[in-house]
Amino acid sequence: MLTVGLTGGIGAGKSEVARLLVSYGAVLVDSDRIAREVVEPGTAGLAAVVEEFGPGVLGGDGRLDRPKLGAIVFADEERLRALNAIVHPLVRQRSQELQQAAGVDAIVVHDVPLLTENGLAPLYDLVVVVDAAPGTQRDRLVRLRGMSPQEAESRMAAQATREQRLAVADLVIDNDGPMEALEPQVRAVWRKLVERAAAR
Repeated sequence: MLTVGLTGGIGAGKSEVARLLVSYGAVLVDSDRIAREVVEPGTAGLAAVVEEFGPGVLGGDGRLDRPKLGAIVFADEERLRALNAIVHPLVRQRSQELQQAAGVDAIVVHDVPLLTENGLAPLYDLVVVVDAAPGTQRDRLVRLRGMSPQEAESRMAAQATREQRLAVADLVIDNDGPMEALEPQVRAVWRKLVERAAAR
């Protein structure tokens, strides 16, 4: 088994890279998706979040109101740390379970947005960073995700810098250009991953 940490700043195009890697045969462990699952209604995770942040973070349907919680934690580093202390251990545990279920020959790609911030690079055999210039990220967040420029800036500021991400990278995919320039790069990275897995 080869374990790969995949990361990139918000708006860098990491999800598209993950989708392509899966299409080539990777087993994907998606931290964001798991982070949503561990706070579904009825979970211990949701109970812990409500205990920490109060029932005001719930919507009328009893589910977590993500925009409301986001407004609290992205404006206050201490509140963000409190949320991470609840969610991250649950995500790690579930990620391990999924990795173990993948099989000995698998190339397991862990899609981890905050890999750099949380010092997780040593957990993987290698780290792939999807890189884009801050201006490109900002443009995509405003144009494609409908964020205000201020919201885009605060989301980006809450993450590691571009330099910090590149410092932990074993392989870098440059996604500053058009979509058609991305696929050949991802395919080349996949070939390297297959070679690494075969050499193990």
